[in-house]
Amino acid sequence: MDSLRHKNSSSLFTTHTYHGLTNTFPPQPFTKRIHYSYGLHSRCSSITDTCTPFPEFSDCQGPDRTFCSLWRTAGFLLSLSIILELATLVGFVVVLAGGKQSRESGWKVVLPLLMLAAVAQIGGMGIVGWVFEHDAQFFDGWSLGRSWILCTVSWAVEVVIAAGIGSASWWMEEEGGYELIPETGRGR
Repeated sequence: MDSLRHKNSSSLFTTHTYHGLTNTFPPQPFTKRIHYSYGLHSRCSSITDTCTPFPEFSDCQGPDRTFCSLWRTAGFLLSLSIILELATLVGFVVVLAGGKQSRESGWKVVLPLLMLAAVAQIGGMGIVGWVFEHDAQFFDGWSLGRSWILCTVSWAVEVVIAAGIGSASWWMEEEGGYELIPETGRGR
């Protein structure tokens, strides 16, 4: 088995099946490609074509529970970021569909939601990155995958949008409204 090379990837974009660390053995002639995927909430295997909850109860028992605690915290943060992103999306719709006053003051709600979602993603990614580098469960040959990249792009886009909204609210003039028509004295 030493002749087999291991290649893995991490997935963080969603918190369901098929994200986490993936262990792929290169295909050999006349053999099936074996694929393992360790996600934030499940572990899937191409051998059994099933997914099981991950980390398992046994991973979370005993004196060395650090991996389990960190992995579950990362899963929580990334799940929280999805909820915050949905709230941000609703906020954008309300602000853009609302009137002048909604557009002028709505950024004060949307901007913090956007930044909280980015911070939650950065925190979750930081935990997974630290565990990936320091835990014995991930040995040489494991690598972070497409969902890691998608998560990075996601929080980077959120930070850029937040910076754009923040700078626009700071430097742009208020939206011009209707001027009152002076009364002419008729009809009094």
